[in-house]
Amino acid sequence: MIFSATKLAGIYLVEPHRYEDGRGFFAPSFSAKAFAERGMESYFVETNISYSRNRGTLRGMHYQAAPHGQAKFVRCTRGAIFDVAVDLRPDSPTFKQWIGFELTAENRFMLYVPGDCAHGFQTLLDDTEVFYMVSQVYIPESSRGVRGDDPAFSIEWPDVGARTLIKRDQEYPDFNL
Repeated sequence: MIFSATKLAGIYLVEPHRYEDGRGFFAPSFSAKAFAERGMESYFVETNISYSRNRGTLRGMHYQAAPHGQAKFVRCTRGAIFDVAVDLRPDSPTFKQWIGFELTAENRFMLYVPGDCAHGFQTLLDDTEVFYMVSQVYIPESSRGVRGDDPAFSIEWPDVGARTLIKRDQEYPDFNL
């Protein structure tokens, strides 16, 4: 795996290192040892699949309050997404900054997001599926979120026409910390 550090500490774009031959290729997609060597969470307790019928579906920006923060390791297995992480660590020099990457079934890139950051994505194609691992179980009482259009972050989402969000993701109050 090829780990590329981002401008936000602890968030990595991960590209599988391909071993190709006449049959196709083999590429490791997770290594607890490689994650631990970089200080990344290396123990995951759940895996999830998110399927979106329509392009322009925005899921997020979600996180769980401490001590239940969920580190996430995200991959698009069908279609394409614009995957975003927001630094919510008040003591971080990049507090309230965001990064975004296009993850597709074709490029097979993955994004690692620590548990103290918000995460979300917007689908770029119809019939998109995302697979991700999380380091903590989902605790409804700890579930939190920030709006994808909150001016505190100024996330620049790709223009895909109509955007679909659930009511909860539209009604988070302005971020205030």
